[in-house]
Amino acid sequence: MAVAAVLAGGIASVVAFGIGSVLTPLFAWRMGTKLAVAAVSIPHFCATAYRFWLVRKSVDKQMLIAFGITSALGGLTGALLNAYATSPILTIIFGLLLLFAGSSELTGLAQRMRFHGPLAWLAGALSGLLGGLVGNQGGIRSAAMLGLDLEKESFVATATAVALAVDAARMPVYLATEFSQISHSWLPVLIGIIGAVIGTVLGQRFLVRISETLFRRSVAVLILALGLYMFAKGLLPILLH
Repeated sequence: MAVAAVLAGGIASVVAFGIGSVLTPLFAWRMGTKLAVAAVSIPHFCATAYRFWLVRKSVDKQMLIAFGITSALGGLTGALLNAYATSPILTIIFGLLLLFAGSSELTGLAQRMRFHGPLAWLAGALSGLLGGLVGNQGGIRSAAMLGLDLEKESFVATATAVALAVDAARMPVYLATEFSQISHSWLPVLIGIIGAVIGTVLGQRFLVRISETLFRRSVAVLILALGLYMFAKGLLPILLH
């Protein structure tokens, strides 16, 4: 658990997502998926807040407004619709979109598809909506942000600011509904917090050393990996039905 938390924090520092993707399955194995989502939100919030403090000066305020606000609204809408749209087909579509985004970056297609003006607003809204529906906003957010003309520091800082806003909105809900159960799982939560923060520090040191090209390729590879996972997750129930 501790190693996974450090790894998750490090990954998130470099590509702006990964804490939930890495820790949620591990927590779910111990306490069930519903409680795991709520429990992981605590180390996610702590590490994201600390990462934001480290990179706050690199936030692109214009993109934060254009992409971030619509992404948060789309995420809220998707989360509210989640209970009514649980089809594995959505997860498959989500996975395919991630696969397309990751492969487009690696093949150079993404370099010819840049989001500006209204397109940035639309990309934010759609990525937030899909993320809220499927429950993995970080991956689709970073995938969409590959289409924004941002350098690595601004990319991570702006994505972190959006993630922190989303966390601030959902944390009170989780604490109000799951506080008693989370308190009984204080040890894995504490390990998750400490590990994710340590990983954040180590990841920041790596981020400043890598080139823009390696950064974008790293994001693309991890998005591809998440896309494969989500595609398989959605396809498995259909094959077993």
